Amino acid sequence: MNVIFVGLGAIGLPMAVQIHQAGHRVLGVDIAQASRQRALQQGIEAVEQFSQTVAAEVVIVMVATPNQLETLVSEALPQVSGQYWVIMSTVGPEAVKLAHTRLQQAGATVIDAPVTGGTARASTGELVIFAAGDAQAISHVESVLNAMGTISVISNQVGAGQSIKVINQHLCSVHIVAAAEALNLAATLGLDPAQVLPLIKAGAAGSWMLSDRGPRMLQATDVEVSSAINIFVKDSGLVSEAAAAHHAEVPLLQVAHARFLAAAQAGLGLRDDSRVIETWQQ
Repeated sequence: MNVIFVGLGAIGLPMAVQIHQAGHRVLGVDIAQASRQRALQQGIEAVEQFSQTVAAEVVIVMVATPNQLETLVSEALPQVSGQYWVIMSTVGPEAVKLAHTRLQQAGATVIDAPVTGGTARASTGELVIFAAGDAQAISHVESVLNAMGTISVISNQVGAGQSIKVINQHLCSVHIVAAAEALNLAATLGLDPAQVLPLIKAGAAGSWMLSDRGPRMLQATDVEVSSAINIFVKDSGLVSEAAAAHHAEVPLLQVAHARFLAAAQAGLGLRDDSRVIETWQQ
């Protein structure tokens, strides 16, 4: 298939590479020149604006925020008729529903398919994909989705995938902050967190986030960025908004959200999300 991939960031580029390696023709779109250059080094041509793309059957969207999705849709509307748009960004249920309405009116088919697994699994094609939308549409783009990971079809209603991702990001947000708090507690008790981490991550207290982020929490501020603090400011904020809209109590999430905000306000927004631990160290 001819695929347009919008958003060649830390997780988007390895996803695009997996599609390319599966034999599909991929054209990337990213406003950042550095991202386009990295894509080219991986064998993927990229342009700055969607308006510069050529005809394609499938459009994969991995932009960062709801506002970026809205801007993209507005720019792309004249070109979308007949296309299958797979929105894989974490943007929340309301944003994807709005995009669905606008794109559908312009003649496109929308699949709501956010992912989880981070850059590590994006690089190996082992993401988990929460797919929602018309069953025939999902089947039509299945070969593209399979290149990136395992498809879990959860609903025929666009928005359900984002709702699952909201729950996922609730737990991710809380688990990252809990891991940081625990490792800081270890240091406060006079223990070496580097010795504590391998002891606790394999037991009942372990979590995927503790195992993945924990080692990076023990490193310095300039540790390689896998997912930025600002991403979790956005994601935990989306969870908070979704919960408020449905009158759900999420006190643990609110604590985590406050920690990510504090990290961003301390100038760590573009640093790896593991650096939330510095809100204790400061």
